[in-house]
Amino acid sequence: MKIHNGSLYWPTTTKPFIPKTTYEKLDIYDVVIVGSGMSGSLTALALAESGLKIAILDKREMATGSSSANTGLLQYSNDIMLHQLIGQIGEKDAVRFYQLCYEAMDDLENIAKSLPIEVDFIRRPSICYASDENDVEMIKAEYDTLKKYGFPCDYWGRNEMAEKMPFSKHGALVTFGDAEINPLKFVHGVLTKLEELGVHLFPYTEVLDVFEDNDSLNIRTSGQSFYAKHIVYTTGYETTPVGRRIGADINRSYAFVSNPIPEFSDWYEQALIWETKRPYLYIRSTVEGRIVVGGLDEDKPEAPDSDEIIQKRAENLLHQSRELFPNYDIQIDYAYAASFGESVDNIPFIGQHPSKQNQFYLLGYGGNGTVYSMIGSHILKDLIVGNRNEDAELVQLDRKYGIA
Repeated sequence: MKIHNGSLYWPTTTKPFIPKTTYEKLDIYDVVIVGSGMSGSLTALALAESGLKIAILDKREMATGSSSANTGLLQYSNDIMLHQLIGQIGEKDAVRFYQLCYEAMDDLENIAKSLPIEVDFIRRPSICYASDENDVEMIKAEYDTLKKYGFPCDYWGRNEMAEKMPFSKHGALVTFGDAEINPLKFVHGVLTKLEELGVHLFPYTEVLDVFEDNDSLNIRTSGQSFYAKHIVYTTGYETTPVGRRIGADINRSYAFVSNPIPEFSDWYEQALIWETKRPYLYIRSTVEGRIVVGGLDEDKPEAPDSDEIIQKRAENLLHQSRELFPNYDIQIDYAYAASFGESVDNIPFIGQHPSKQNQFYLLGYGGNGTVYSMIGSHILKDLIVGNRNEDAELVQLDRKYGIA
């Protein structure tokens, strides 16, 4: 499956990650992780710090899947608002899920600070504006709900927004404690740390099938076979080698990265920007002074082969961004399309397969994929080492929508 196409920006900001050595595989690992992106690297870190023997297998070069196209917006708010999630799964579970997302922001920051390279983690507020006047009440309801449960946020009317941004809308929800990051540098930094912890990294090793073999799993790959006590699938938006997705849609989105802009003095704290309509426009800045703009989601799983289609969608996004920032000379320097996944119930899939012993999944579908990966790494660590995790039921696979 072709999960991205076009001119990617993040690979230009860092060198490719190449493992320091060729590893001689162990007779058996505690855990084999399939996928070396955000979910796989964070899960490996949690497990390696617990003292387990870990191997990561990836059919490509390390961290060249979705992590290369991740736009690096980190938010505790979700594609489904808290007051809507309460109506879907109940007050207790919905609030706890939002709390997990909020706590994950601190966890990601702590990891970023611990890495051997700079990964451009910067705290930013987020501005979610009402796309039209009809969405103002929804924004206000979410503000009231977040305030009720202690989440840091504010509400801006049209006048306040005009004072703090170069554009004004009917209303906006502002959340605090969010962040931006260079996702590719972050994954590279985690992989570097994993090598220091003794984790074995095997690029160009595609998992073909998995068989139960007495008390272990026999993992058949495109090369040598591996044996492990547990396996974790962190394959992102691609088909998993074992198991079948239900209740998830794989779509594609478009993005462009601008030329460097001289200054952002009229952009309130260079906040992350998104909106209420679906699909939504999203905007952030980078440490190099560029603007990342994305949106125009389409109900097709693979990135298009046509550069013409990508350029046309990028020009549409360019038009929208110029309307918001009329004083900026915004041009397209990079343009690409990438696959992304959404679960039907807006909650990630994390946990053990309903019928396959010792086979686990971390599929962080949704706009909060990196945050979900952080949450999932903690949950899977507890499940694998045998600790009770009371939050596991929120994201378990054997719910109405999950993995079959």
